Amino acid sequence: MLKTITLVAIGGAIGSVLRYLTSVVTQKYVSSVFPWATLITNIIGCFLIGLLMGWLSKNQMEDSNLKWLLVTGFCGGYTTFSAFGFENISLLQNHHSAMAFGYIALSIIAGLLAVWGGLFLVK
Repeated sequence: MLKTITLVAIGGAIGSVLRYLTSVVTQKYVSSVFPWATLITNIIGCFLIGLLMGWLSKNQMEDSNLKWLLVTGFCGGYTTFSAFGFENISLLQNHHSAMAFGYIALSIIAGLLAVWGGLFLVK
């Protein structure tokens, strides 16, 4: 358990730093109100989790230390949107379309309401 927590922490720290650097580099080259850094981070994170989970699955390593370090840790630290994307693709691939679209709708609506609620409570 401690080894797994350590792997997730190390991967998460690296992912968080890379997310910050992605924002810094994006803001240096793109001046816009649109949140390009977040979009770029989310797309890269989704690509990476697909690549990593595909490779781990192909090599029958879904429960390996690499998953904790790279998927849960790194991708989770870089963006949790990657997990959201992977979970929805998994639901769709397993013929749970209604559940996937419900999860997408609920996540977006509840997430926006939660942000609004938090902002409302602070005012």
